[in-house]
Amino acid sequence: MKKLVIIAIVAFTGFCSVKANAQTKIAHINTQALIEAMPDYKKAQTEIETYAGSLEKESQALIAEYNNKVAALEKAPKEQSEVMKAAQIKDIQDIQKRIQDYEQIARERIQTKQNELLKPVYDKARKAIEDVAKEKGYAYVIDNSGGSLLVSPAADDILAPVKTKLGVPATAAPAAAK
Repeated sequence: MKKLVIIAIVAFTGFCSVKANAQTKIAHINTQALIEAMPDYKKAQTEIETYAGSLEKESQALIAEYNNKVAALEKAPKEQSEVMKAAQIKDIQDIQKRIQDYEQIARERIQTKQNELLKPVYDKARKAIEDVAKEKGYAYVIDNSGGSLLVSPAADDILAPVKTKLGVPATAAPAAAK
């Protein structure tokens, strides 16, 4: 009899925990759509594009210098010494190397600038998502930006309340998010 009571208690406890787990609320959100709708994101993108444009101008100056050196080599008199031609070719190769190095450094600087400007935007979006999830009682929020969420009820999409929390105008969700 004692064993039956223990089995009944264990079964009841297991049943209650399964029932509690079955009531866990799950929501989804398209974080990419959220972030792209944020004014902070648009401002950061403009700053990044401006910065990249300034670096591109410097790159164009190096390319112009390279083109001028190549043109000078092609226009050089045929009786020019081999030593002089070799020096000009070496100079052109040096400029090519500088262009490659500059482009690598520029990519790294643009990436650093993106990280610097976009991190606060992503942090702000994440905080708003966490706040809305907590307010609405969601235990889990799935990001469906990648399009991998196959089935989801519209009632559990928290994009609109998160946009409201951030002060972003609520617009229709992109077709890919539905």
